[in-house]
Amino acid sequence: MTTLTKPKLLTAEDLLRLDAEGIKGELIRGVFCETMSTGVTHGEIVMNLGGELRNFVRPRRLGRIIGSDSGILLERDPTTVREPDIAFISAEQYPLGTRVSGYYEGIPELVVEIASPSDTLQSVNDKALMWQRYGVLLVWVVLPETRSVDVYPPSGQVFTLGDGETLDGGVAISGFTCSVTDIFDS
Repeated sequence: MTTLTKPKLLTAEDLLRLDAEGIKGELIRGVFCETMSTGVTHGEIVMNLGGELRNFVRPRRLGRIIGSDSGILLERDPTTVREPDIAFISAEQYPLGTRVSGYYEGIPELVVEIASPSDTLQSVNDKALMWQRYGVLLVWVVLPETRSVDVYPPSGQVFTLGDGETLDGGVAISGFTCSVTDIFDS
């Protein structure tokens, strides 16, 4: 007779320990999911768009722009910690001048996911919808292959912007705009 044992569910503290040992990943309802390096193009897009966001947010003291290694603690028991490529958290939620040791526990206003070469359109769509279910106001999915951005607004009507069009922060970062072309060009 075969007995099935449930895998041990991990906590945020376990994930931090694994990261310190050089093992990168996320937790989805307590289950460890290893993450891999995504390549130079991905990194350039993160820096291009992250720089545009930071240059708008920082002088206005609107909040913080964080990168993927930061981790967002979305729920406990079981624990979910996800790593968006870029996130904006307002100063109202995470006051400037305060520091968090470990993962930020809360919901960002904006999340950016950049499709990696190994991602399917379905997997990045599912991730965007997951962020919305947690309450993220605006999700941008950047698609390097087509030089476009899928925008997931609060209304739920997803639309795509391409080269020459302008991305805006909507309700998440009022007043922010950026050319889609600038996201991809170095």
